[in-house]
Amino acid sequence: DDFFGGDKVRELEQLAAAHFDVEHVVSVNSWTSGLIAAVGAIGTRPGDEIIVTPWTMSATAMAPLWWNAIPVFADIEQETFNIDPTSIERNITPFTRAIIAVDIYGHSADMDAINTIAKRYELQVISDSAQSPNAKYKGNFAGTLADIGGFSLNYHKHIHCGEGGLLVTNDSRLAERLQLIRNHAESVVGGKNVTDLSNMIGANYRLGELEAAIAIEQLAKLQQATDQMAAIANVLNTGLGNLKGLRLPIVKPDCSHVYYAFPLILDPTTLGVSREVIYDALVAEGVPLGMGYTNIHLLPIFQKKIAYGNDGYPWSSPEYRGNVSYGKGICPVAENLHDNLLITIPISLFAWNDEEIDLVIS
Repeated sequence: DDFFGGDKVRELEQLAAAHFDVEHVVSVNSWTSGLIAAVGAIGTRPGDEIIVTPWTMSATAMAPLWWNAIPVFADIEQETFNIDPTSIERNITPFTRAIIAVDIYGHSADMDAINTIAKRYELQVISDSAQSPNAKYKGNFAGTLADIGGFSLNYHKHIHCGEGGLLVTNDSRLAERLQLIRNHAESVVGGKNVTDLSNMIGANYRLGELEAAIAIEQLAKLQQATDQMAAIANVLNTGLGNLKGLRLPIVKPDCSHVYYAFPLILDPTTLGVSREVIYDALVAEGVPLGMGYTNIHLLPIFQKKIAYGNDGYPWSSPEYRGNVSYGKGICPVAENLHDNLLITIPISLFAWNDEEIDLVIS
């Protein structure tokens, strides 16, 4: 019985399943572990291609490499910064197995379009909603519209217990495979009468009882936390709405935004100065800012195509029959946003008061 975790772990999973209206929740010790488990649970094989976004934290794109699969980068939408379904379809090959869609900054990806593509090409979908718990997409929670989805419990997320993650699925078989991968699968598959041994590699991705107890209290405050962030964003939207050369966050119809960050696109032509000048001036005034994500496909691991050893594995493996490119220019929207246009206000990292929000607007 201990295979399924302690009392607090199971209580957290039951409460989260009820909150997000899903059949199964599997907790893990980090969302990175969750992504690795999800990619393994869907049956990923060496040489498979998995389509990912360049605009997120690096763990999303690294997860396929744990299973000797090949990340393939699709570009992002200009409006929401989420993976672009049109670009996904352009990057599908005979070797594509799955899509990892990230709900970045607090806004869901276009799950209807992504799931339609996945069904057409018989692909599986993983939803990385680390930054978007409680966001809605056409009446459903972000993260719950994929084969496997989930959320981060990292210290600067909406629900946090220091470190952890929650995987969600409505598929009982996938739920069991997630439970196996998180808990030394090779030592229990016999007793559970598991016959599919693919990717049952022993690991310890278990969430601890202390973290689970904290996460239970945090989950109870999730609505309050997301309401507070939305309220801060509404004040920023009102206060910044008349500034020229500035595009405020876009919320698509039938969606809600939980504002892990407040992304802003600058128009250097209208402003007459570069993004760097504006950024440096705002930082000098004390405004907490970021410049968006370093495009993951331009990191050295992908530019050099070296992960295991020094011989280019898994790209050089005999199992991989594709020919993926990571050259500059494959994701022009993401690259231009990072290089020239985007700044972000990290709402989730601070306990904002009214005076501080007014100072940011000023």
